[in-house]
Amino acid sequence: MTADIALIRSSFAAVQPHGSQVTEYFYDHLFTHHPGVRPLFAAHLDEQRDRLWAALGALVANLENTETLTGMLQNLGRRHAGYGALAEHYPAVGASLIATLRHHAGDAWTPAVEESWTAVYGVISSTMVAAGEAAQS
Repeated sequence: MTADIALIRSSFAAVQPHGSQVTEYFYDHLFTHHPGVRPLFAAHLDEQRDRLWAALGALVANLENTETLTGMLQNLGRRHAGYGALAEHYPAVGASLIATLRHHAGDAWTPAVEESWTAVYGVISSTMVAAGEAAQS
């Protein structure tokens, strides 16, 4: 499975006009389908929603800048490990991210877009998990 950067960018552009609805949907989906992760998050999610939206934008903007992207993901992985995030939590987050993007992208969402986002999330999660585990050891 490979990621097509152009598809990632165009699908994210289709999602961007929905703004805060995207992160609200994401957390609603995550906590509904994976309630076991809820204790890892603060009671009020306003700041977290803003951070998620900023991180997604930074991710998409830096897809071709491997050094910046890797550093950003490693920092996120270390921070998330400090909050108690474990490797087994990442599939739930990925499933909710894909569901959220699919929901808000509308006609811009295709099987090829889903394959690209799934591949990108695989890199995101493996990089974050490795950094988090290294930080904890």
